Amino acid sequence: MPLSIQGRPDEAIAVRVIHAALDAGMTLIDTADVYCLDDDELGHNERLIQKALSERKDRDQILIATKGGLMRPKGAWVSNGRPAHLKQACERSLKALGVEVIDLYQLHAPDSRVPFAESIGALAELQQQGKIRWIGLSNVGVTELEIAKKLVTVVSVQNRLNPFDASPIVDGVVRYCHQAGITFLPHSPVGGHRGHGRVAEDPVLTQLSQKHGATPQQICLAWLLAMSPVMVPIPGASKVASVESSARAPTITLDAEDKKALIARFPWPGLS
Repeated sequence: MPLSIQGRPDEAIAVRVIHAALDAGMTLIDTADVYCLDDDELGHNERLIQKALSERKDRDQILIATKGGLMRPKGAWVSNGRPAHLKQACERSLKALGVEVIDLYQLHAPDSRVPFAESIGALAELQQQGKIRWIGLSNVGVTELEIAKKLVTVVSVQNRLNPFDASPIVDGVVRYCHQAGITFLPHSPVGGHRGHGRVAEDPVLTQLSQKHGATPQQICLAWLLAMSPVMVPIPGASKVASVESSARAPTITLDAEDKKALIARFPWPGLS
């Protein structure tokens, strides 16, 4: 997302960032049709990814996840879960990504004006038509998960999760995914655009980063990875150095004392 919203780098740098992520061993790229400035350039991020991947020999090894269900009128973020909109958005994403089938298509967010089952029904139709391979959800709770599971096979859930926002742990979504074997994709895992500085300045994260010869951001990612085998963090980046740093996080092994210190610092209900 940082490659396509306010403050984004130029296209050449953006493509280099994507290549750097893949060269570092990352094989999942998460995007959305609304990763752009406004409705006039829907698909901006998807087109960047298509451009970068067109230059790769390992294209078949990369899984692309995109999303539909939002709009960007004048730069705002507005939900639109109407079946007609989702079908149109999917068609647009297929074209922007330059593919015949989208690997993972996720409902970006529930729309309070549309029955959730109707939105999921649209995704089911797209899957039956062979336009999407797998179905995922984003920004949902356990209630929406239960509704969706009665209609389709849900393979992933993408919600915001980082040391300063533990909502999916507190509300039981992470536990639900862990028990059901559903991949959980924490977005903004190192705080997001506004919370990034808090992570860098946190005393416990800083202490552990010094212990492991790492950065506080890498400690955040390592902690998430240690929570559950279904946890797959998706850190954003707009610089090559950032993706290369994130790629080193899986090499960090947190011991029992490290985890105890993190839980003491961030005593989230539902985390043990």
